[in-house]
Amino acid sequence: MHFSRREILKGMGAAGLTPLVFSGCATSDDGPSYPPLPENLPEYSWPGDPGPEDMFADGVASGDPLTDGVIIWTRANTGTTEPVGVWWEMALDEEFQQRTAQGTVMTDGSRDFTVKVDVPGLMWGRNYFYRFFAEGRQSPIGRTRLVPKSNEANQLRFGVCSCANYGFGYFYGYRHMAARADLDAIIHLGDYTYEYENGDYPSLEEQLRPVVPEHETVTLEDYRIRLSLYRRDPDLQECHRQHPFIVVWDDHETADNSWMGGAVNHQPATEGPWPERVAAARQAFFEWIPIRDNPGQQLYRTIKYGDLADIIMLDTRIEGREEQFDAIVASLDDPLPDNIISAEQEAWFKEQLTSSTATWKVIGNQVMVGLLLVTDSEGDKGIINTDLWQGYPAGRERVMTFLRDSDISNTVFVTGDIHSSWAMDVTLDSESYDPVTREGALAGEFIAPGITAPMDAALQMFDPSAFDPVVRYVEQERRGYFVLDVQADKAQADWYLLDGIDIDEGNESLDASWAMLNGQKHVVEMDSPETPNDDAPPAAS
Repeated sequence: MHFSRREILKGMGAAGLTPLVFSGCATSDDGPSYPPLPENLPEYSWPGDPGPEDMFADGVASGDPLTDGVIIWTRANTGTTEPVGVWWEMALDEEFQQRTAQGTVMTDGSRDFTVKVDVPGLMWGRNYFYRFFAEGRQSPIGRTRLVPKSNEANQLRFGVCSCANYGFGYFYGYRHMAARADLDAIIHLGDYTYEYENGDYPSLEEQLRPVVPEHETVTLEDYRIRLSLYRRDPDLQECHRQHPFIVVWDDHETADNSWMGGAVNHQPATEGPWPERVAAARQAFFEWIPIRDNPGQQLYRTIKYGDLADIIMLDTRIEGREEQFDAIVASLDDPLPDNIISAEQEAWFKEQLTSSTATWKVIGNQVMVGLLLVTDSEGDKGIINTDLWQGYPAGRERVMTFLRDSDISNTVFVTGDIHSSWAMDVTLDSESYDPVTREGALAGEFIAPGITAPMDAALQMFDPSAFDPVVRYVEQERRGYFVLDVQADKAQADWYLLDGIDIDEGNESLDASWAMLNGQKHVVEMDSPETPNDDAPPAAS
């Protein structure tokens, strides 16, 4: 069966799905029976002249996987303003001989010609391939993975990253993660893009690549152009092609040090009302990121990986965050704000923790939860960086008290934002924590360095030996990512850091390995990295 362009535009509507006709049966290599594959799915055909060769220059992506579905994404670069029908299909093999689902979606300028399909009803295993067609052109073939059901997986592996400033380096971290075929997903903790104009990032480092638009991103069109710049980077594009992403934003997807009512890097007099800028950034983010749409475009959500792990993604950046107290180092007696998330999100978060039946609770979180304190010569403690959870002491205390009183173990915060690598014990306060016995620890925290973002100059003012003893490991010089390996007995983070991010650099090496052991609430150093998962499917060619 073939479809003409006219039939595509007319027939499927905004998100039409092909009905499934079952035939035969399918069996996995391990033996369990699967439902039969659909039969007689239509095949793509285009009778006219082909569209632009760069139709799919922005690549493909997938994200927010479920046990029976996943988001797949692309953008159709037709070169016109006319609506276009985009054909999509999924299969169990890269040759698309075992197709499982197919459909057509319409896209147009109202959503920047992006295509995002929430593919339902996938019942034939965890590993899939997908592709798109438009006007006779085929996209790259993407590879994605669903989440396991119940006890199907005994090992999960995630690439964990944040803070990719396009102008200040090459995305070698994405390149190395793309090559790790055994990753179940990429957990991206924010600062996926940066809003600054050319030459305006507050850093002593040299800008290596120009950005577009050349000015700061403020309008919807600005954010769309900047996202397209990022998605045409070959390393980020390949990482998206190989792995599903689970993404939340931090501040630079809108403006530096944002909160619910504004941002340090937003000037209403020249850049307009803050709600309009946030709305523009949010629309572009949901257009371009393979995240599941929902009423209000809410970012906090849970992705359940069977019995082994719940990935609980928070939005600590804008949803309910009060304005930060402005100080490099604040006294504990300063008038700090209360809430980094809303009462609604806090109640939801607590319910996710208590209702979880998974062995591990992995909390995707933008800013450091552990205490980053320094002690002066008189013994008084000060808070470094009030943009972190500790800058909102009342709200932080409520969540930490809940963890303590509910006796919730196996909780691991994974965090980005500060462009450096850390392993920490998360505590209620300093006084309740014994750094020798680890009594008083409530959870562990693993913090990812930036993909490229320059180091935090304010943090480098302090010698790491001055930090509170909850800090067990810190590396502030090198960029990269960590691999989070989750098994029944432990959740381990292995930091892979780069020799540099300039044009002739990018080699990675293991820097540290830390873990939380099942039933404990503190981090421990490991002798070696966790071994890869040999059962993982091969990378897409």
